[in-house]
Amino acid sequence: MRAVFNETFQRYLSMIEEHLAQIPWGKDTLSESMSYSLVGGGKRIRPVLALAAAEAVGGNPEKILPAAIALELIHTYSLIHDDLPAMDNDDYRRGRLSNHKVFGEANAILAGDGLLTYAFEFLADPILGQPEKQLRVIREVAAAAGKNGMVGGQVLDIAGEEKKLSLTEIEEIHKAKTGALLIASARLGGILAGGSEEQIEALTNYAQALGLAFQIKDDILDVIGDSETLGKPAGSDLRQGKSTYVSLLGLEEAKHQLHAQTQRAQSALKLFERNFSFLSELAVYIEQRQH
Repeated sequence: MRAVFNETFQRYLSMIEEHLAQIPWGKDTLSESMSYSLVGGGKRIRPVLALAAAEAVGGNPEKILPAAIALELIHTYSLIHDDLPAMDNDDYRRGRLSNHKVFGEANAILAGDGLLTYAFEFLADPILGQPEKQLRVIREVAAAAGKNGMVGGQVLDIAGEEKKLSLTEIEEIHKAKTGALLIASARLGGILAGGSEEQIEALTNYAQALGLAFQIKDDILDVIGDSETLGKPAGSDLRQGKSTYVSLLGLEEAKHQLHAQTQRAQSALKLFERNFSFLSELAVYIEQRQH
């Protein structure tokens, strides 16, 4: 099963990387700054999730590639801005210097802005050929990335620094900051590939659990991981005085909660009679990842 998972993951990654490599970047500083962070590696979880969701409902993942790529552009923009001195003030990302350490703060801000807006060009790509479904997806992705999703979650995260938050408050932060775009990724694949509303709802429930699992694992790795493996400084949450699953529950209970969310994600896939094994294994991959 793991060999099949790895093979499928690599197939999705190859599709994504080949499409990213075809983006016509210019020679100007802004283009260099945008591409520096976009092609700097990463797990590509969001576009992979979109492609897998499309295949799970019986669609062809290649036909939704531009929309899946848009998700990676949005995610990368958020990482550039997260690393800024006004935010997490991290000097390294994915094992390399953060964007602002290479191109300066002003260019890093603009590179993030450029990637976010460029993403919606991909989402509106005529090659997708499904105007009504595209409009639905564009609206959902915009909401997931905006004030009621990722951006709003970041605001809550900043406001929670140096405060002792409850588990409910931590979950609300991460449902918005991390979970919203993961849910949008799964729904995007399901919608554009012609999934039924029942299938799209199942993908939503799956991604909700996956998002919490992803964040709990991040909190655990921030404590037990090392900077070289993580590709960014370990212990940053502690330095910033953030409440996390580990600080609130302890390491062992955080691991228990992580496993519970993994199982919850897998349970959400029972609706599917085929093409869901990769999504099930993806939840395990999130639980077991080391960076």
